[in-house]
This record gives sequence, structure tokens and C-alpha cells, in this order.
Amino acid sequence: MNRRRTALSTATALAAALALAGCSSGGDAPELSVSGAFMPQPVMDDMAAGFLTVKNDGDTADKLTSVTSDIAGEVQIHETKDQKMRQVASFDVPANGSLDLERGGNHMMFLKLKKKPRQGDTVTVELHFEKAGSVKAELPVKEPTHNPDKQ
Repeated sequence: MNRRRTALSTATALAAALALAGCSSGGDAPELSVSGAFMPQPVMDDMAAGFLTVKNDGDTADKLTSVTSDIAGEVQIHETKDQKMRQVASFDVPANGSLDLERGGNHMMFLKLKKKPRQGDTVTVELHFEKAGSVKAELPVKEPTHNPDKQ
């Protein structure tokens, strides 16, 4: 009887350990990558816009909560609805989906520029996510009218 109890206890402990291992966070993290990043050369001295795509190949959604850059005193994230833009606290990055920051839509606004970027420069940003932490990205500065083709 004692052996049965020991075997049953061992089997129960093993089953519990396997169940917990299946719940580990190893595969539950967002898998983020950045592409298509650019900043049109600003036409004003104190502000600029930035655009990019954040792709999430993971099974867990995330949120872009803020952006920072050494080139600006402040970087805000804006949504555009009904041809009006407004600052928002975050953008969703869906699981197995993407967040597009693009001309005429959602975007980054660089305010209080410390230096006006010129075409050919590169601006470094740090994207801050709720779950994935910080991701650095490089935005090449393009001509003021640059608008990449949709694919």
C-alpha cells in the first residue's frame, strides 16, 4: 500500500510539473520586429513625423506605450481619425499581426527638436512596449515628400 501511495504521489507531482511547464512564458512573449522605418525631412524647425511598421510574429498581443529619441524633447504617438490627429496613450500590436504607423494615419510626432534632421541622416528611436520591453529602431531621413508604395 505504501508503494502505491509513493507511486501515486510521484505520478501526481510529475503531472503537475508537466502542466506547469506547459504554462511557462517561453513561447508566450510577443515576437516583434520593425521594418519600413523613415522620417521625412521636416519642413518646420521644431517638429517632425516618423513612420514604421511593427510586426508581431508571436501568439501574444502587445502595446506600444511610448517612444523616446535623443533628437527630440518629446515624442508623442498620434492616431488619425476623420482627418484629425490626437495623442494617444498606446497602440495595440495584435498577436500574429502588425501595427502600421504611416502617412495619413497613425504616426509618431517628434516635438521640440534639438537638431533639425536632414535628408541622409538617421534618427534613432527607442520603442517601449508593455510586454516586450524596449526595441531600438533607425529611421533614415528621406525627402519631405517621401511616401513608400503600399505592397
